[in-house]
Amino acid sequence: QVQLVESGGGLVQAGGSLRLSCAASGRTFSIYHMGWFRQAPGKEREFVARIIWSSGSTYYADSVKGRFTISRDIAKNTAYLEMNSLKPEDTAVYYCAVGPSGQYEFWGQGTQVTVSS
Repeated sequence: QVQLVESGGGLVQAGGSLRLSCAASGRTFSIYHMGWFRQAPGKEREFVARIIWSSGSTYYADSVKGRFTISRDIAKNTAYLEMNSLKPEDTAVYYCAVGPSGQYEFWGQGTQVTVSS
């Protein structure tokens, strides 16, 4: 089991920045990758960004490429999502998730990000 706790969400004006954190505990040695997802009201959950835990390789959705940066601190078992140039359409509940392989097995509880226009 891996437990995940997100933090860092909040209310920000368009053009502003936020940094989300996702702290992992438990069987963290089993983590292969960590991803950030988001779900806006009335919409399906969508992929935002992903990082391979060991190598640090990163992948992004086109909608956030160039604005968001995912990173991780292995010593702290924590991943981050730096979000810049935020837009109202970035408003959503943001979730982190991890998995021992290509799937995501464990999910956090989510943190709300609201971007006002």
